Amino acid sequence: MRIVSGKYRGRRLQPPVNLPVRPTTDFAKEGLFNVLNNMVDYESLKVLDLFSGTGSIAFEFLSRGVKEVTAVDSNPRCIEFIRKTAAEFGETNLKPVKSSSFVFIKHMVFSFDLVFADPPYDLEGIESIPDLIFQSGLLVDEGLLVLEHSDSYKFEKHPYFTQHRNYGSVNFSFFINGNGGK
Repeated sequence: MRIVSGKYRGRRLQPPVNLPVRPTTDFAKEGLFNVLNNMVDYESLKVLDLFSGTGSIAFEFLSRGVKEVTAVDSNPRCIEFIRKTAAEFGETNLKPVKSSSFVFIKHMVFSFDLVFADPPYDLEGIESIPDLIFQSGLLVDEGLLVLEHSDSYKFEKHPYFTQHRNYGSVNFSFFINGNGGK
């Protein structure tokens, strides 16, 4: 698993083999960030990475110069790995948080410009994540939600849905807060 672009380009993340994660493939990450390159100004973003796992997506955002990333995961070994990697990179704009992503969504009082959520594909309640995020006020007006999911889920009918991208077995659905139903 490697950082595909930016100041950390080519650096490898080497998580312990026993982490219970399914990292986003390099191919899918490249596709995702190619789409985001045309949608956002990285340097102005405050990003929330839910179900962060290895922190791979968080480090991609940081590599591109975002202001701040909050990485949330319930597994203490994942949070420990993210902290260790941030220290190795000398990265100070990353805030790892050990919490259930659902609990974090309910109790967070700050807003973000972009929320990336990569829940386990078999997670119960995955289809409720967009509504929970929009109802919680986690996104600023015109903020972007990117949800990674399997092809078992379809979000095209959601009022804030804007586009879907597929990279092999990885699917990304994009939503914009307040886009007035497309």
